[in-house]
This record gives sequence, structure tokens and C-alpha cells, in this order.
Amino acid sequence: MSFLHRIFPFSTRPMSRDKADTLLLLFACGLVLAPHALHLPLWITCLSIALMLWRGWITFRGNRMPPRWLLLPLAVAAMAGVYLSFKMFFGQDAGVAMLVLLLTFKLLEMHAGRDLFVVVFLSFFLLLTNFFYSQTIVTALLMSAAVIVILTAQLSFQYTGAVPPLRKRLRLGAMIFALAVPLTIILFLLFPRIQGPLWGMPGAANSARSGLSDSMAPGNISQLALSGEIAFRVKFIDPAPDNARLYWRGIVLGQYDGRTWSRQSPRNQANPPLQWEPRGQPVRYQVTQEPTSRRWLFALELPQSAPQLPNNRSGITPDFQLVAQRPIADRVRYDVASYLDYTLQPNESQLALQQWLELPASYNPQALTFAAELRKTSGDDLVLLNKVLQFFRQEKFSYTLQPPLLGRNSVDEFLFSTRAGFCEHYAGAFVVLMRAMNIPARVVTGYQGGQMNPVDGYMTVRQSDAHAWAEIWIEKRGWLRVDPTAAVAPERIERNLAGAATTTALGGLLNVNISPDSWLRKMRFRWDAVNNGWNQWVLNYTPEQQKSLLRTLGFGNIDWRAMTAWMFAFGAAIMLLIALVLSTNRKKIDPIDACYAKLCKQMAQWGYPRHPHEGPRSYSRRLLSSASTLTQEQKQALKNFLILYEAARYRPLEKSSLPDVLSKLKTLLKLSR
Repeated sequence: MSFLHRIFPFSTRPMSRDKADTLLLLFACGLVLAPHALHLPLWITCLSIALMLWRGWITFRGNRMPPRWLLLPLAVAAMAGVYLSFKMFFGQDAGVAMLVLLLTFKLLEMHAGRDLFVVVFLSFFLLLTNFFYSQTIVTALLMSAAVIVILTAQLSFQYTGAVPPLRKRLRLGAMIFALAVPLTIILFLLFPRIQGPLWGMPGAANSARSGLSDSMAPGNISQLALSGEIAFRVKFIDPAPDNARLYWRGIVLGQYDGRTWSRQSPRNQANPPLQWEPRGQPVRYQVTQEPTSRRWLFALELPQSAPQLPNNRSGITPDFQLVAQRPIADRVRYDVASYLDYTLQPNESQLALQQWLELPASYNPQALTFAAELRKTSGDDLVLLNKVLQFFRQEKFSYTLQPPLLGRNSVDEFLFSTRAGFCEHYAGAFVVLMRAMNIPARVVTGYQGGQMNPVDGYMTVRQSDAHAWAEIWIEKRGWLRVDPTAAVAPERIERNLAGAATTTALGGLLNVNISPDSWLRKMRFRWDAVNNGWNQWVLNYTPEQQKSLLRTLGFGNIDWRAMTAWMFAFGAAIMLLIALVLSTNRKKIDPIDACYAKLCKQMAQWGYPRHPHEGPRSYSRRLLSSASTLTQEQKQALKNFLILYEAARYRPLEKSSLPDVLSKLKTLLKLSR
């Protein structure tokens, strides 16, 4: 006897129906639970896999279900583990974890049809919770496939007698799913919308997000630049500026402790009015920003005014940061108009400028000495600016994503020792030198550049486009943007990070940069365009978009009551149309078979049901011999009915004789009652 046969003694025999249906249900549950492994604690994932494998082993072996005295302690221990992991039983993550464990434990406690429906409904509910964590197209397709498999498993348990092949059951499940799609579309388009995401839970704003923070230390942005995640997308209404002018202003950092730059602490003084003079025409565009759980908004320098956000006010700070009143916890879309040429606060007071001159004591003595020597050579701030930039150009500075670690005097080590760094190294060191020469300066972090998608016309700005630059204040000219990185790596500003740094793998042996004309990049553009369309029209289908769509369709400005009425009207029309299509495609029952079915139903009510294996002749013999409650007239009518039905069904019958045969059958059916 082979090893496989010893483990699975039934392996050479066909699998029973109950086992096949149970395994199909386990597969459906696996499709539902698999995405949760990405965010649940590892022990919950491992326990769920072990419980499902245990259930599969019981199914294969045909063993009994585990007793409750064994399952109950395991379930209690699992619930205690949930509390230890999340410090609560309520909330999004803890609730999903308990539902996952509940489903897997319930699979080991299926004893009746009621338990089957509990598992199916739990699967549907858990399927919805996947959208709390991901709303991508891939997630939607995977969950659609899971719905079809769950429906197929549910249908499989409902069959009596012969069961169609799995392919036909899957097709029926897909057909049921497809019948719900038109009504789903109507509900999605016309159901009165509320502000907020398509899927969300209270407290989601507190979850960690990647992106720029409100502080900067050597190495922060270089690590962020390794991420390909999307920060925001931009749709330009006016022609897009050149890449070198795409500075997406974010957070202004002015407080320095010797290593880390952070936002300037508010001073006990009234905020001065925003003074700036725009030049030329503004560039209009629309930003779709991904959630960051922070309050910063991003726009080209310099925004004309603060954008309008739904249910979230925004404003412009004195240092020209765009700040929302509440953290951006969901994807948000806003319109901006920015001036690329401007004069910013040329008449700033000395009291206000003083905060942009502060440096910590006992840090970076070499940089301070170098700045003092430069100041002795000239009293013109612009001349000193050019000398510092010339210093970066002439010395052997390098631009790298893997800068060496720096010690306590990080600016000294960078300027006079390592001379290798990323944008935060250059911006931070530049501002320190400017302040040491008594020139007001500050660090600005945001994004630089972007990649235009030729498929849908949207510009994509990724985390890899994160950048830091500087601003200095010059008398009568105000704040000027200075990017010291451009002095070392001008290709970073002109062609984005991909043009300035080489991406390698296998310790530098393999160059994995994608050619601009490669088919892989074209496929990426198409996929990004599809994802963007999904984000714009499905995930970000706001009340404003809904009203705009309805106006386009000719509904005008309608309120939620009229919208609800139209929703019910269109929904009823769709359901009526589906019912009409199903009724026309329904197979017509032969009238002779209908008479036979009525007879069988009548006999079943009297206690003489027809067995599945019985034909008309066998059924007739059993009725005439065992139906003691029937009269002789009824038995004779039954005998004549079944003889006539057998002749009409199994012999050639002309269409002209069909009415006569049908009339005789109906007469005999009445006599048999």
C-alpha cells in the first residue's frame, strides 16, 4: 500500500458530494480571508490557517468535528489574544480580527444547514471589511470573484438529487452576480451621497501614513524617495509648466536644534498681513491628494488663495503654507490657481525676520567660521548667495540616495568631509550658512517635478519626488527660492529623480531603471490611468460629482428627495427589465409533462409520492397494487392516464393530435381525484 493511500485511503475513490461542497466552501472562505493577512497580526493569520487546514483534514478523513470542550478554550484564548494585541474588543482592527477568528472557528462547528448560512453570511460581511483597508481595482476584482465562489458554494448545498458540474454551478453563480450589477450601478449613481470616503471607519485618520512629516533630519527624505507610492495627481487646466518650475510647496521649517529641522514655534505676536505681488497669469489645475493623516496641502508656488475643501476649511499661514483645519484622512480633490512669478513679503519687519536667523549654540563651528570668512569678503547678500552656490558646484559634492551617516556636527561633516548627500543635506547646510552670514533663511519641503501620463493627461507626483529647498530673504526683493541641489545635480530638477539617480539591484550588478520608451513604462502609464479613473469616478464620487453628473444628464439641480424618487423609479425599471428577460428565456414546460407533474403532486399529497428512479409504468404498477385508499374508478383512471401519457411521451405524436391527447389526459386527471 502506497504512502498516499495510507494517508488518504479514499484517494482512489470519487469524492462524496458533501466533501466536495465543504472544500468549495473552505476555498471561498480562503478567498475572503486572504487579503486580511496583510494587516492582521501574524499570530491571527497563522491560527486562521491552522484552523482551516484542520477543517480540511477532517473533511478529507471523514472524522468527527472537534468537541465543544476543546473548541471553547481555544476560542477564549484567541479572544484574549485579540485584547492583548489591540487593547480593546471594539474598533476597526480589533473587530475585523474577531470576525476572522469567528469565521474560522465556526467552520469547525458546522452541524446543520443553519450553520452553513451563518458561515456564508459571515463571509459576505468579512468580504466588505476588506474595503476598509484597500479600495483598489485589484481588491474589487478579487472580492467579486469571492462573491461568485461563495454563491456557488451556497448553491451547491441547496441541490437535491443530481448536482450539475462545478463549471455550470460557477456559471450560475456568476449569472446571479451579473443580475445584481445593473441595480448596483443605479444605486451607486443615484443614492444621495454624503461627504466622506466610499469606505471608512471613525478613527481612520489616526492610522499611520507615508509621506512628508513636519520635521526633517539627514536621511529622512532620501528614505522617502525610495517609495513609489503616489502623493497626489494633478490635472492641468492651463498648459503645464516645465519640470524645472514644478515646485509643490508643502511645509516650511525654520527651527533648528543642531540636527533636526522642524516647524517654527508660533510667536506671541499678531500675524502680519500676507504681502505678495503676483506677476503674469496664474496656472490653473486640480489636485487629487492621497490621504496623509496630516493637515498639509500641496500646491505650486505660489497659490493665489486657499482651496475650498468639502467639510474642511483651509487657509494660508504667514509663511505661505496651505493648511487644512483637520487632517487629510481621505482622498481629497481641490482646485488651485498659482502664480509662478511673484514677489513675496518684500517689506518684512526685522522683528519677524529675527526668527529666521536663529542657530543653536555649540554646533557646526567649521560652518560658522566658513560663513564668517565669506561675510568679510562682501556686504552684498546676493553676492554671498552666489559664492555659496559656487562652493557647491566647484567642490567634489555628490548627489546620492545612500548618504553616509553623520555625527553631532552634521553640517560640518557634510560640507567639509563626506560631501555626499541628498536634497535635505544641501538645503539644511545652505540655510545654516545663510543664517550664519545674517541672511534670513528657511527650509521648504514638498515635491519637485512629476510625471505626465500621456494616456489620461494627469500628472502623477510620487513620494520619490519628495524634495527640500531653501528660501532666503533679500531686502526689497522679499523671499527668493534657492535650490542648492540644482547646483550639484541640475538633472534632478530638470528630469526628476529618475534622471539623477540610478536604481540598481543585486548589490549594484543589475541596473533596473526603466527606459522611457519601453513597453513596461507604457503599460505602467495605462495601469496608472485606469487606477486614476477608478479613484476619480468611483472612490471619489462626491456629492459635487453626483450633482454634476445629473446636471450633465439633464436633471438640473435636484434635491435628495427627487434623487431618491428617481433612484426607485430607475431601480424598478431595471428589475422589471431583468424579470422580463428571464421570463422570455425561461424554458416552456410541455403541456403533457405539466399534466403528469400535477398527477404526481396529487398522489404525493395522498401519501404516494413518485420515487426519482420510477418511470410512468413502474409508478403505475406500484399505485395500482399498494394504493388501498383509492377506489376502482380512480385506479382505472390512473391506469388509463399513465398508459396514455407513456404513449404520448415515448411514441411519435403528430401536432394535430396533441389537443385531443391533452384533453383526454385532463379528463382522466379529474376522474382520478
